[in-house]
Amino acid sequence: MDLKKHIRSIPDYPKKGILFRDITTLIKNPAAFNYTIDKIVEISKKIEFNKVSAIESRGFVFASTVSYLTNKPLILLRKKDKLPAERHSVDFKLEYGEATIEVHKDSIDKGDKILVIDDLVATGGTAEAAAKLIDISGGNVAGFIFIINLFDLPGNDLLRKKSYFTASLIEFPGH
Repeated sequence: MDLKKHIRSIPDYPKKGILFRDITTLIKNPAAFNYTIDKIVEISKKIEFNKVSAIESRGFVFASTVSYLTNKPLILLRKKDKLPAERHSVDFKLEYGEATIEVHKDSIDKGDKILVIDDLVATGGTAEAAAKLIDISGGNVAGFIFIINLFDLPGNDLLRKKSYFTASLIEFPGH
């Protein structure tokens, strides 16, 4: 299946100069969504992990389904002040601003191998922050799976240079 035809591109969103890749058109199509989940699960079989993590918010859509299908616990990596219990926090830069993500302190045990799932890798800031959260929590990143890699932006290469396993289902230019 050609997943690219299920991704909508929106210029100048969320600000001028950004070409936003919208996965809502993919998830509203049952065949495309099922195919995407099947591919993520297929890739995940190459990785040794005992927990699945999702980066807010679009990562939740894919990771929750993968968690269910692989019978592994789901860890939420959320935006600042969205988690009610004690949490670890990491600040990071985005292509178009700054942000903070957090994880509950009791979500990851020492030595846990965490698979990180998100919709897209661009500059790598969010993924790198997720890796830092996992590290701070005592866990290890087992790998990253993204739906989209923006191949002309440095994110995927940044993660690979840090020796992380990465996989993406489709590639687009970032601009």
